[in-house]
Amino acid sequence: MGIMALVFIFVLAAFLGKELISKVPSQLHTPLMSATNAISGITVLGALVVLSTSATGSLSMILSFIAVVLATINVVGGYMVTDRMLGMFKKKGDKK
Repeated sequence: MGIMALVFIFVLAAFLGKELISKVPSQLHTPLMSATNAISGITVLGALVVLSTSATGSLSMILSFIAVVLATINVVGGYMVTDRMLGMFKKKGDKK
């Protein structure tokens, strides 16, 4: 597959993602965040597999390391936001 085809797919996915996310009602943001966390968790596992099988110093090793770091940041941040949003539904007197 040529580089132009890959760029086209990336740009198309970016526009489609923006349109889909902008149409989500605010009541569904927490479940959507949880689903996104699960997808990022799959990205972390896939990148770890590539990282473990790639040759030392290769481009795939560098890219998979970057994927692990960015997906991990996304997972941790997503769970923090989800926890904060769910905390908004707790009663004032509840500690847990």
